[in-house]
Amino acid sequence: MNRRNVLLVDDDPDLLKLLSIRLESAGYPVAVATSAEQALAAIALARPCALITDLRMNGMDGMALFQHLHAQDPSLPVIILTAHGTIPDAVEATQQGVFGYLTKPFDAKELLQLLKRAVTQSCEPVDGNQDEAWRKEIITASPIMNSLLSEAHLLADSEASILIQGESGTGKEILARAIHLAGPRCEKPFIAINCAAIPDQLLESELFGHIKGAFTGAISSHQGMFMVANGGTLFLDEIGDMPLTLQAKLLRVLQEREVRPIGSERTQPVDVRVISATHRNLVEAFAEGEFREDLYYRLNVVTLSLPALRQRQEDIPLLARHFLEGQSSAKRQATAFTPEAMELLISNDWPGNVRQLQNVVEQCCVLCSTKLISAALVARALHDKEPSQDLSYANAKQQFERDYLIRLLKITDGQVSEAARLAGRNRTEFYRLLRKHQLSPAMFKTTDMTQH
Repeated sequence: MNRRNVLLVDDDPDLLKLLSIRLESAGYPVAVATSAEQALAAIALARPCALITDLRMNGMDGMALFQHLHAQDPSLPVIILTAHGTIPDAVEATQQGVFGYLTKPFDAKELLQLLKRAVTQSCEPVDGNQDEAWRKEIITASPIMNSLLSEAHLLADSEASILIQGESGTGKEILARAIHLAGPRCEKPFIAINCAAIPDQLLESELFGHIKGAFTGAISSHQGMFMVANGGTLFLDEIGDMPLTLQAKLLRVLQEREVRPIGSERTQPVDVRVISATHRNLVEAFAEGEFREDLYYRLNVVTLSLPALRQRQEDIPLLARHFLEGQSSAKRQATAFTPEAMELLISNDWPGNVRQLQNVVEQCCVLCSTKLISAALVARALHDKEPSQDLSYANAKQQFERDYLIRLLKITDGQVSEAARLAGRNRTEFYRLLRKHQLSPAMFKTTDMTQH
């Protein structure tokens, strides 16, 4: 995959052609769109490394396009070109997050310098090395996932605490590890601990350690995971299931940057970046008194939301083949799926997400005695691996809300203003709901982008 692709947006075909020639001669693969609406449809199919747009266009203008994109993908650099620019316009645009603002006629050299910085920030490692080993465990061709990974790469160099949200089985630990590998702590330990898998009475000792004799059975001292991860990254999975009493102690550790093992009177300094994850809605949890609000804000400096597998169907064939190839040749006869079997995989809802897909592929591989895995074998594995249905009120509410938004966007052909009006909500609130459910209005527009 080329990591330098650029999307040009302008309703002037002559300028589009001229800019395309200049950028392609500089080594940038270029796609073009003659309207903001076409651009949104194009980005829904493939995320560019940078977007260059005219300010004044019929329909949605350049700033409106930027605001729409920035709300969904703040790491995508947008450069605005205009013949109507003023200094106040440029100041306002850059304050809102526009990467660059050039007034026509612009200097081609200046544009290329600006574009080079944008692409480097968005899609290439800071040192210019094209090696992407940090994300090698994440198999994807999805625009949603690539947008998320671009944002994760930017966050890797910071010390900000990150909260990863997503359904069970979406790969939250894999994303956390990728962030660790992309950052300055990559040579130090990455330690993962599942807060829901350890009994409450043992979790405190596992996190903070204990000294010999601290409690019955403590026959020797134990170093907690904070100290084991010192200098590196500690990943706290299912943080929403941590007991309230332990939440208070965790908050103190994060604030003071020191730990005190159970039974000890002395604290020990600790330097750890914390990445946490949950499948729960923590806002609802602290509203119900089940999670500390102050800890939520301490952990949730930045939120990354992993999409469910059903929201990235284009990745299902890639993942299925990857899991198949991962089976040792001694254990498998199969080397591929029949077209009907792959179609069945793609059309499945995958409530267990990537973890469920991996289990299904492994079962098919074990039971298959031919070179090709059949649809019948996939159907059997899906039936065996189907997780129990989630009948909780919270899940039903989430599903209804998502289905309702999809219906509105289909009715209005992706027009957010009209959809918000039908819903009786303002546009800001409606966009918030769309972001919550990982929905892009561009997905529901019928207009296609013109490829140069």
